[in-house]
Amino acid sequence: MTFYALTAMLTHPASGQEPALPPCVVAQSGAKTIAKPATDVPQFYDEPQFTVSGVRDASQSGGHGSDTVRRTTETLTKETVALSANTTAEQAKDTVKDETALHAAVEREPGNAALHHALGDFEEKKGDALAAVQEYQRAAELSPSEINLFDWGAELLLHRAYEPAGEVFTKGRRLFPRSVRMAVGSGVAAYSLGSYQLAAQKLCEASDLDPLDANPYLFLGKLPALDSGMVPGVVERLGRFARLQPGNAWASYYYALGLWKRREAFAEDAGRVEGLLEKAIRLDPKLAVGYLQLGIVYAERKDLPRAIGAFQRALTADAELEEAHYRLGQAYRMHGEEDKSKVELEIYERISKKNNGKTERDRHEIVQFVYELRSRDAGATAK
Repeated sequence: MTFYALTAMLTHPASGQEPALPPCVVAQSGAKTIAKPATDVPQFYDEPQFTVSGVRDASQSGGHGSDTVRRTTETLTKETVALSANTTAEQAKDTVKDETALHAAVEREPGNAALHHALGDFEEKKGDALAAVQEYQRAAELSPSEINLFDWGAELLLHRAYEPAGEVFTKGRRLFPRSVRMAVGSGVAAYSLGSYQLAAQKLCEASDLDPLDANPYLFLGKLPALDSGMVPGVVERLGRFARLQPGNAWASYYYALGLWKRREAFAEDAGRVEGLLEKAIRLDPKLAVGYLQLGIVYAERKDLPRAIGAFQRALTADAELEEAHYRLGQAYRMHGEEDKSKVELEIYERISKKNNGKTERDRHEIVQFVYELRSRDAGATAK
């Protein structure tokens, strides 16, 4: 059965027609972007419009938006890198285990993309990020496979070279229009650059490539800076995730979260949120964020006893969930239990300080690439 036939069955099941999902479109000024057909694939490798020239202390790096956005960017980046499947490189390392021997092998076979990719892995592990990205780039030049292009883009993303990463993922999407993870990488690069609506659009498109692949939905659900109502189709796709994977606790949780974010525009959504959250924690009794969100729902209804109970269950599942301590402290205060409130808020401050310290240490551990964007033509700006 072809992918298209399978998609048709999922979209229009015999038991009843699935509602059509709105297209993921973001209003843009200027020219309208029109997707090229899959058959119109440009030849790769055209020269990249950037130069990676060095590395610097990551503490000098800037960021877009709040600490929450920066934390989310780092989380999405790490999870994008985790999508790598270095099959070709692993095959090379099966043959060449020693780094010195690998350098020698590359000298003997400079046109072997798998060897360059494997060398990039070695360089990254020993901390030479600049050498690593150069090897990944060379592997992609020699063999512009989906694996080589994705891993090159992911390496750039990991070291906060967001614009070059976006360029690589864009080229990769043109060459591999059915690649889900290439579309995900493109979305994460857009988010990292502060284009939150465009990121949601790209992740929606990724979910449409293979509706059964959970990854795009999981990335889509992690966009806290995005009001789900701003991009048509986001909540509908999270709903599709919940329908296609009814046994997945995260699917029910993220659909509930999407409905919750747009509840003011669609009043009927509010009544469905509680049921979805209850289903999520029934599927996974250790889903701390599910209890947390359920507590938030109760607190908004001024049902403080149930809110306190939900927050307590969230902390039973994850004692380090800082927002649950904060919310519980606030609920205790509103319930007139000042001593308990003070204890929870003190715990919140301690955990928050510890987490912020860990975030800063993580930022220092990963160096940032220094890069320079070039224009394709005189006076033109590289995109």
